[in-house]
Amino acid sequence: QLQLVESGGGLVQPGGSLRLSCAASGFTLPFYHIAWFRAAPGKEREGVSCISSSGANTNYADSVSGRFTISRDNAKNTVYLQMNNLKPEDTAVYYCAADRRYFGLRLGVHTAWGQGTQVTVSS
Repeated sequence: QLQLVESGGGLVQPGGSLRLSCAASGFTLPFYHIAWFRAAPGKEREGVSCISSSGANTNYADSVSGRFTISRDNAKNTVYLQMNNLKPEDTAVYYCAADRRYFGLRLGVHTAWGQGTQVTVSS
């Protein structure tokens, strides 16, 4: 079956960096667009970043623009989210999602979702 597994989360201090990974199995990643979402405590899930199947197109939420970078390595069936200059408000569970349709930052009905990885930014 289609499966996505996130990793790379953890506890970091403000200003620190993390790289999240989204590994795919059960399907051929190059045919799918990938998006990262996050759910902060007590808040709705929101779109963070997305990348088209070819990697040619990327989108970022205003709140992370200039600090986060999304990339993909289709040969490894993996998408990455490099997060720099992390802030306490970035604290959330981060999810990746895949679909053959390009939803951008919209919370669409994606074919596959990961189970999330926790990112905590605190002093």
